[in-house]
Amino acid sequence: MITFLSGKIVEKQPTRVVVDVNGVGYEVFIPLSSYDRLPAKDETFRILTYDHIREDVHLLFGFVTEVERKMFVMLLSVNGIGPKLAMSVLSGMSVKEIPVQAVEQKPEESSKSVS
Repeated sequence: MITFLSGKIVEKQPTRVVVDVNGVGYEVFIPLSSYDRLPAKDETFRILTYDHIREDVHLLFGFVTEVERKMFVMLLSVNGIGPKLAMSVLSGMSVKEIPVQAVEQKPEESSKSVS
């Protein structure tokens, strides 16, 4: 698993960044909250990553803070939420705005009726 990358920013867009790590360019998808904190192009930096591997795709998702990465992983644990939707949530809301109790709630608990 790739847990972080250290290198220079080659390309920088609101939803993705390309990082040159010793001559290898890694495309990393990022939330808007991380984009705002990235250094300028050609500067060296470190980005935390989540390595998403399926049989048909290998994608890297990046985060400037550990809190963002943990929330991303927590969102992935929710049935029906994949990495692209989790990135959209993080792009639209700050980590503080996401109701952690709802994300952590187990499916059995959410289906129980309130008496």
